[in-house]
Amino acid sequence: MSALVAVAHGSRDPRSAAVVNELLGVVRALRPELDVRASFLELSAPRLPDVLRAVRADGHREAVVVPLLLGRAYHARVDVPSAVAEAAVLGLDVAIADVLGPDPRLESAALRRLAEAGVGFGDRSWGVVLAAAGSSHARANAVVRATARRWAAGAGWAGVEPAFAASAAPDAAVAAARLRAAGARRVAVASWFLAPGLLPDRVAGLVGADAVVAAPLGADPEVAELVLHRYAGARVGVAAIA
Repeated sequence: MSALVAVAHGSRDPRSAAVVNELLGVVRALRPELDVRASFLELSAPRLPDVLRAVRADGHREAVVVPLLLGRAYHARVDVPSAVAEAAVLGLDVAIADVLGPDPRLESAALRRLAEAGVGFGDRSWGVVLAAAGSSHARANAVVRATARRWAAGAGWAGVEPAFAASAAPDAAVAAARLRAAGARRVAVASWFLAPGLLPDRVAGLVGADAVVAAPLGADPEVAELVLHRYAGARVGVAAIA
């Protein structure tokens, strides 16, 4: 059976790697017979090429790399394939799965985190900032904007505004101001982040001390199911990386 090698971006914030490992703990609980390993592109250890070498050394002939990324931006299109190629693991067939987003399970997890923070549907006193990392790749940002429009149409809040921590506009401060101008008496942040770290903290610092900030998606069962779904989709056609 192909090993599942999950790869996250990595962060200097130790909370990030801890949450990634918690999520993979849920994945292992769902599929205890599967060899599931964590890896990172940068800033955290172990790095993806090192984990792939270890997978081969432990006797695996196949592996599926599942990017724990919410959008198909630079890291997914360039960094992950480069790291896989860097491994140059003789005799290990490696397939790269699709990124996690977009998928309804991510939206469900984000809304669940909002509910845990006390933000219910149909309460027009709330304005919601949907906060994501941001990318120079317009299509990745477009997914977040489309999700915000969908929530605004159906959730019954005063409004929903997308916001980005880097590389795109608006930032969280501008988004929160727009919501207050539209009549929201309270502002909440829905986190389009997998784990805590520098960028989620930047968002929280911009929206104002009175805002409610939902937790990142984290070790959510639906996110774990999505990881396995991406793994299964890629395993159908495991491709050799020479």
